[in-house]
Amino acid sequence: MCGTFKATNERRRIWGRKVPARPGTRLATSSDRAPGAAWELHDISSARCSDIHAQVKGTAACWPAHIAHRRRTLQNSLMCNRYVTPDQAAVERYWHIGRQNPPKLWGPQVHPRGLGPFIRASERGQELVVGQWALIPPFANSPKLAYSTNTARAEELAQKSTFRQAWARGQRCIILAESFDEPCWESGTNVWWRFRRTDGAPWGLAGLWNTWIRGETSEVVESYTMLTLNADAHALMNRMHKPDPSKPPHAQDKRSVIPIALSDVDQWLNGSQEAATALFVLPPPGAFDAEPLESPRQSSLV
Repeated sequence: MCGTFKATNERRRIWGRKVPARPGTRLATSSDRAPGAAWELHDISSARCSDIHAQVKGTAACWPAHIAHRRRTLQNSLMCNRYVTPDQAAVERYWHIGRQNPPKLWGPQVHPRGLGPFIRASERGQELVVGQWALIPPFANSPKLAYSTNTARAEELAQKSTFRQAWARGQRCIILAESFDEPCWESGTNVWWRFRRTDGAPWGLAGLWNTWIRGETSEVVESYTMLTLNADAHALMNRMHKPDPSKPPHAQDKRSVIPIALSDVDQWLNGSQEAATALFVLPPPGAFDAEPLESPRQSSLV
């Protein structure tokens, strides 16, 4: 995951030049982005990515009993640990949201605890927000948690203490992504695949948000989590992630993000909990433009 930093650091050196749109997407790098600020955020995201790996390794054996369920969540939390964001011009073109909001900065690639854009409902209509990709629950003492909260199982939102309140209060959001990456182990080693929409439009992914306030300083931190759904029966998404040899194919609990169609955004943001749950479906494989980012490594024994 963090191995992409070297490659993206190369982009940093050419950030001042106008970068053409990726063919078929109509999404170009915006010249309005503040290069230093955007890349500063990206650097922070990449550093925090390493922090998460260290925490997962170092704290797995000492979680309190009341959050023991998160041990299982961590196994699949690496399912989508990076995604590429659209720029503000693309956000305005597709969601018609950026123009009525103050300019905001986010990195071109988001890792857990990095800053990314999302849309939520507000008294003034839809609001563009930049927050931490790792939801901070209201009971947290610090925005830096010892466990992963960047993804949440849609089937368990009402039961999990970290996400229960946000789900009950209807704090749903649309996470804005140009593409997202998933690991594929079909070759016996991890090969990252990139998922775009076949029509070239950006993704709007289902999420929950929360506003956390530090008591002693009144510091406000916006945060969000990305919802996932069981994908064992999905012909494409069930190929992603490392399989568990102890489980049959139909019980692997492979996970997928949940795309929200543009026509369903209002239902997701403002509808009842029942109406929102009705959107927990995965698009057919043909909706995904998916390809490996690299060729599988050949074994030295071959």
